[in-house]
Formats: sequence, structure tokens, C-alpha cells
Amino acid sequence: MLIKTLIAGFGGQGVLSMGLNLAEAAMLEGKNVTYLPAYGAEVRGGTANCTVAISDDEIASPVASSPEFVVAMNQPSAVKFQHHIQSGGLFFLNSSLVEVEILRGDIEIVRVAANKIAEELGSPKAANMVMLGALTRKSGLVELASMIETLKRIMGAKKKLVDVNEKALKTGYDLF
Repeated sequence: MLIKTLIAGFGGQGVLSMGLNLAEAAMLEGKNVTYLPAYGAEVRGGTANCTVAISDDEIASPVASSPEFVVAMNQPSAVKFQHHIQSGGLFFLNSSLVEVEILRGDIEIVRVAANKIAEELGSPKAANMVMLGALTRKSGLVELASMIETLKRIMGAKKKLVDVNEKALKTGYDLF
């Protein structure tokens, strides 16, 4: 089993941290993982994306030319990566920011109003965790418990941040 996931959006949306959390949760479960971040020189407000490959066996290349899962946190990412996802894959769209119609009939579109939900939870910056929760549930790549444990380890002593992000993660997970 080799599953590749591409996560994309604007710099500052937490795209790279979504990938890092996914990668570390998979490692926690004893899987082989690669994490390949990419971002423009302007970072915040520019484009950012990362690829996470998860496998039971060794991974030859971290590049995902045809990922099974794509997450688009903004409209430019949805437009750019809609043709990269393999047939039968899942395309997660942040419907709070993505209005473009996806014309492919060979993939499943998963719309998550991540920004709207995060705002309703009182933490607009947690939109990435809402989406990560939805990805965790629909993809089955890792267990929710592993994702929560990873979140706590990465955020460490910042209890308030852990609580807000854990709530957002669980909210996204419970959408499906």
C-alpha cells in the first residue's frame, strides 16, 4: 500500500502543518512516510503545498504525480490541482473559499466549509484542522487518536492551542 496525498493553499493557511501532522501521525502508527513541503518565496499569502506519502513498505519517491487524495484550501489550488488527482480519488475542497466547479466525473468531491466551521468554533485559524479532521475520517489513512496524540506532541505545552485545534479536528472528523 502506497498512498499519496497533496495538500495545497495559501501560505498562512496551515497547509504545511496539516501535512506534517498527517506524516507524524502515520509514523506514530509505524508506517513509512515521506513529507515534501513546497512554498513560494513570499510564503504568507503566496502558494504553499506539500505531499505526504504513506506506505507499509519503503517509499522510492516523495513526488506525487497522481495522488489518491488532494486537499485544496483555496480556489487557485483547486484549479491548479484538480487534474493531478488520480481517477477514483477524493478531492477535498474548502467550500468557504472555493467556488470553481470541478468538471471531473471520475473523482469524489468532498466539500468542507472549513473557514466557516472554524469561525463558528471561535477560532478562524483552525480551518486547517477542520479540513484535516475530514481528511482523516474520509481517507482512513490514520486513526483520529494518532492525529490527536501528534497534535498534542507538536503543540506541547500550549494547552489552549491544543484544545482549540483538537476541537476543530474532531469537528471536521464528525462531519462524515
